[in-house]
Amino acid sequence: MQCFGTGSSRQRKERLSIGGDAMLGLAARSQAGDDRGNGSGRGTAVIARPKTKTKKPSLYRVLILNDDYTPMEFVVHVLERFFQKNRDDATRIMLHVHNHGVGECGVYTFEVAETKVTQVMDFARQHQHPLQCVMEKK
Repeated sequence: MQCFGTGSSRQRKERLSIGGDAMLGLAARSQAGDDRGNGSGRGTAVIARPKTKTKKPSLYRVLILNDDYTPMEFVVHVLERFFQKNRDDATRIMLHVHNHGVGECGVYTFEVAETKVTQVMDFARQHQHPLQCVMEKK
């Protein structure tokens, strides 16, 4: 087997007999100035690999607010079109909005919630309705 690199024959043998992460430790010792000739013993180097921790994304509630001008049927249509609600669920949510002033359409990540709010607001403006849709952190 052929050895690449420079160094003493002892270092070459060490490189051949160890592999992977141990090679990194040897290289770190060499770069740190480990002087083997002064009797100071073997130097050590620790290469720590931090564990990556994934964090769940924050969730946001998309809410529709009640107003006195937007027809109930339009709100049902919005819930069906943008939130994939069936007719019964859309009607239930619309009545909740009508009776309580606000209703939850769904819970999404930030980007999805923001997109849905924008779509609903644009659609309402195109049809000249003052419907309000907002998002809040859950």
